[in-house]
Amino acid sequence: MTVEKTEIDTLVVGAGQAGVAMSEHLTKLGVPHLVLERNRIAERWRTERWDSLVANGPAWHDRFPGLEFDDLDPDAFAPKERIAAYFEAYARKFNAPIRTGVAVKSVTRNTDRPGFTIETSEGVILANRVVAATGPFQHPAIPPIAPQGEALHQIHSSAYRNPDQLPAGAVLVVGAGSSGVQIADELQRAGKQVYLSVGPHDRPPRAYRNRDFCWWLGVLGEWDAEAMKPGTEHVTIAVSGARGGHTVDFRKLAAQGINLVGRTGTFANGKVTFEQDLAENIRNGDANYLALLDAADAYIARNGLALPAEPQARKLLPDPECMTNPTLELDLVEAGITSIIWATGFSVDYGWLRVDAFDNNGKPRHKRGVSSEPGVYFVGLPWLSRRGSTFIWGVWHDAKHIADHIATQRKYAAYKDADQRDADKVKDIRAAKKESIA
Repeated sequence: MTVEKTEIDTLVVGAGQAGVAMSEHLTKLGVPHLVLERNRIAERWRTERWDSLVANGPAWHDRFPGLEFDDLDPDAFAPKERIAAYFEAYARKFNAPIRTGVAVKSVTRNTDRPGFTIETSEGVILANRVVAATGPFQHPAIPPIAPQGEALHQIHSSAYRNPDQLPAGAVLVVGAGSSGVQIADELQRAGKQVYLSVGPHDRPPRAYRNRDFCWWLGVLGEWDAEAMKPGTEHVTIAVSGARGGHTVDFRKLAAQGINLVGRTGTFANGKVTFEQDLAENIRNGDANYLALLDAADAYIARNGLALPAEPQARKLLPDPECMTNPTLELDLVEAGITSIIWATGFSVDYGWLRVDAFDNNGKPRHKRGVSSEPGVYFVGLPWLSRRGSTFIWGVWHDAKHIADHIATQRKYAAYKDADQRDADKVKDIRAAKKESIA
């Protein structure tokens, strides 16, 4: 291990999409900085996603402004490996000062000088500012209801790769956001019997009237919403770019052969219970879907756009048996369930950031990424400044705001009063005289 001591103005922790965006903006503003990444650039896209994953937004949308996916159709959905390669290429564009394979162990505020001391696996770094760009997907979150013991094969969605890694038998997928829906669909198409536990969700159309839903959320101002609506804190979004992109329809999934159940309740005595909320959750998702169609139609009429009508988009299949006669309990053995995949999201871990920047629940205190702790910043978190903050393009815009804040603080720190300026002039004159004599 190389032990060294480095001084830098700004240290960025993490070289995923947030860290790369942060580095670009700091570079443009002339801020000396260093980006540390414990693995490789965009590592989570490489090794913490399933094999067939593609972006949930089209290539024209899910990118930074400064580089296109020149080898993809703009309306295509980039595979995960291509996304990782994209961020590597983007970092090369401006020669980003990224050091990979270096883990940050701790960040503490200095008591005898400005800034922070950062302990890393490669030595000590002193920095005036620290940007936490580790994002929201740090630790897989499996709820405490998960059954104990070795009878079931249980993994988080971040550990799922493909159907072949699971043992024979049926699978219970808990969570029906984008990850849970796509994994359940893939498993069922591979011949697995699948039970999908469906909670509250938003269900936008993949596309409507010849425009992708990403475009609709943009022109309708939804991406720029600054706060989530009350009561939607635990609502996921069910959308997919798989197989060329399609609208998620839970009734179609049921017709396809997936067994839909409500939210997972408890595990006990070899049985699992489900809430009686499946029909309500699906109908609320329908309402969200139809509301977006209404808003899109109104926008088209208001702006006189010549986009083709799509009446079929409003036709819903009849309620399947699982909605009208929901399953509330399953005997795991009788149902043949041998695996559970927990598509239940992630939690953050800032144990390494030992500063007064968190509330009593461990959540960062900040405004648009500028922490309550001077000199500390966050980027890549959900709703950092808007709904789009965790998306690739949203991270880029948030990083620009934070970089501008850092550049402004540097200007104030560089201020010199009249006495300092006079002293500097005297030093310069003396130095010039010494050079002339020499």
